[in-house]
Amino acid sequence: MKKLTIFSLLIMLPSMVLARVEILDRVAVIVDDGLIMESQINESILEIKMSMQAQNIPIPPSNELREEVIERLIIEELQLQLGDLYGIRISDGELNQTMVTIASNNNLPLEDFIKTIEEAGQSYELVREKIRKDMIIQRVQRGKVGNEISITEQEFKSFMKTDASVAQIRPELSVRQILVKTENQSLSVISRLDAGEDFETIVREVSIAGNASSGGLMPWRKVADMPEIFSKALEEEIVGTITAPIPSGSGFHILKLEEKRGPFVKYEDQWNARHILLMPTAIRDLNATLKEIEDIRNRILAGEDFGELAKEFSEDEGSAQRGGDLDWFSKGTMVKEFEDMMLNSELNTVSEVFQTGYGYHFLEVLGKRNFDKTSELIEDRAYSALYSRKFDEELENTLRSIRAEAFVEIKDLD
Repeated sequence: MKKLTIFSLLIMLPSMVLARVEILDRVAVIVDDGLIMESQINESILEIKMSMQAQNIPIPPSNELREEVIERLIIEELQLQLGDLYGIRISDGELNQTMVTIASNNNLPLEDFIKTIEEAGQSYELVREKIRKDMIIQRVQRGKVGNEISITEQEFKSFMKTDASVAQIRPELSVRQILVKTENQSLSVISRLDAGEDFETIVREVSIAGNASSGGLMPWRKVADMPEIFSKALEEEIVGTITAPIPSGSGFHILKLEEKRGPFVKYEDQWNARHILLMPTAIRDLNATLKEIEDIRNRILAGEDFGELAKEFSEDEGSAQRGGDLDWFSKGTMVKEFEDMMLNSELNTVSEVFQTGYGYHFLEVLGKRNFDKTSELIEDRAYSALYSRKFDEELENTLRSIRAEAFVEIKDLD
């Protein structure tokens, strides 16, 4: 038998590899103008099997798994085709930043993240391209589905009241109560509270409830777990709230919300300030602008009304017509120079003139408060949950429609 030289093997190798590729890979599915290769199906099946094995999940029969994978790849291909039709592109720069973010979310620098992928026997470039496809599909879904979703005010209110997931994230409340026998007695208690008397002191004096000796303190409970007559009175969940008398079979209850706790309970320092801004122009240079705003400030110090002068002179269009009032805002909202001056200013005192990137200002702090953001955070979470639920429902309908309208030919296995 004739021996093959190394040279002849090198010549034959490309054709041998090509023959192997032709055997292992082929067009498995035609999807409109796109193709799904047999290798894509096999790779997806392998990924799913490995994932299910790692989680000790029984692997379904091969034919069922193959059908499921093919259907998923068809849907993916149709969405990528829509992305191409809509001109959706993910730049290398954006993709690189996404990869850095994914690595960071796994507590790894990008270099170590790449190393981890390659040590697992995967190609970083293939993973990167898969992420690019996922980003395109996400944008297709947001554009085609997200714009179709609307949530009415009534729908949101109903969701807030009835959804179990919202009830779970609401805070627990610490409540004190005063219980008296007659309505007249309850009105007398309200008068004393309005006059500034201490709630706990009045509890010990007049309450007939069993917890009077402990200052009327009730066990920690969520609003949903309270008697309905109490939950309605405390549904706003504002600490310090004192209810009007609540009649019941036991008499008349007056409740005070003392405290609340939970993962979404958050308080935030906020400030209310007003300002006047002048901006340099081609006609009025920095020095002229500074002189003019100093003159305005001096007029206020001499007794003229801040709000009226703000309406007349301030060049901050957003606040000028409100007398310069910026409403309540949190730390970090304003530029650093503004915030520094605000934090170092006394209440109801006109500040010195200072400069920011916008121009020259002076300000007056009108108030400071520790604002309860709990309800806002819960509502944001609830809105996201409702939106996600509607998005998933609409997406399922949309994908079903796209699939029904597409030309799909699944080739038989030879």
